[in-house]
Amino acid sequence: MADVIRVLIVDDSVVVRQTLTEILESDPGIRVMGAAGDPFAAVEMMAVEAPDVIILDVEMPRMDGLTFLEKVMSQHPIPVVMCSSLVEAGCATALKALDLGAVSIVTKPKFGVKSFIEESRILLCDSVKAAARVTPKRVAARGLRTERKLSADAVLAKANSRAMARTTEKVALIGASTGGTEALREVLIRLPADAPGIVIVQHMPEKFTAAFAARLDQECRITVKEAENDDTVLRGQALIAPGNRHTLLKRSGARYYVEIRDGPLVSRHRPSVDVLFRSGARYAGPNAVGVIMTGMGDDGAKGLLEMKEAGAATIAQDEASCVVFGMPGEAIRLGGADRVVPLSAIAGEIVKRCQ
Repeated sequence: MADVIRVLIVDDSVVVRQTLTEILESDPGIRVMGAAGDPFAAVEMMAVEAPDVIILDVEMPRMDGLTFLEKVMSQHPIPVVMCSSLVEAGCATALKALDLGAVSIVTKPKFGVKSFIEESRILLCDSVKAAARVTPKRVAARGLRTERKLSADAVLAKANSRAMARTTEKVALIGASTGGTEALREVLIRLPADAPGIVIVQHMPEKFTAAFAARLDQECRITVKEAENDDTVLRGQALIAPGNRHTLLKRSGARYYVEIRDGPLVSRHRPSVDVLFRSGARYAGPNAVGVIMTGMGDDGAKGLLEMKEAGAATIAQDEASCVVFGMPGEAIRLGGADRVVPLSAIAGEIVKRCQ
């Protein structure tokens, strides 16, 4: 039991509590220690046994999830994963949860949809494991179920030769996961108004990325928007991959643009950083800069190496400034990073490498 992550579910729906319990306990590295119908019941359970991770709903009777989150983070911080339906009107609430200290947001499973339930199991269990890594607490490492993990081949074949020749126009591709929402903000607010065009994959649920992009757009000198199919990659603008859709960089003549498409989970994610980086290697090559930032797992590590092999400049965030060093750490281990820099230096590196 020493390696098992203890999870407390807090949700007012009996059906949701049962479904989440079944999903989480399908992973031998996770144990649901309790399922509470509201924060008051959760506090009583926590007095008996402290969880490693809390799965928390937003709207509940007696006390809402954000109020409970704020109390937890100010009194006895425990990693919290918000589990919400994330309807359009609720995205601001989800962003507030991240501001209050939630590690990540996941979408509630759609009951009765087999494929969605299976993908939800992978994403939810990975979110719990990532959350447990954010603190000095133990992390599940032994006896975990291994899932078949698809590579970027499932969406885009690897190019057989180096990408087209250099041009005067450069593009930057950025990938991030756990801890990435705040890390991306730190990078983007430092960029000048005429920064090179940027395409970003941040692991997020569907319907959340538009609100996230809108908030960044208000704070940054560059324009930030959720990517739409066929959007041109423009200087002074960052495009954020929509949740639950793969985003690829493409090129037509001198014009770079993005393609939004469906597909299976790649490296356990959709959107996948590996898919974005492979497309950058194939269609931009030496005209691109690849940046991999904080996040659990290895999504983007192989893709960053492919970008480097195609002539792109590649950057990894250093361990000291990461919330979770998994993704950049694996990219460094594979030899995919030209430079390893702290979060505060990434914006400057992007501008420098694109000159």
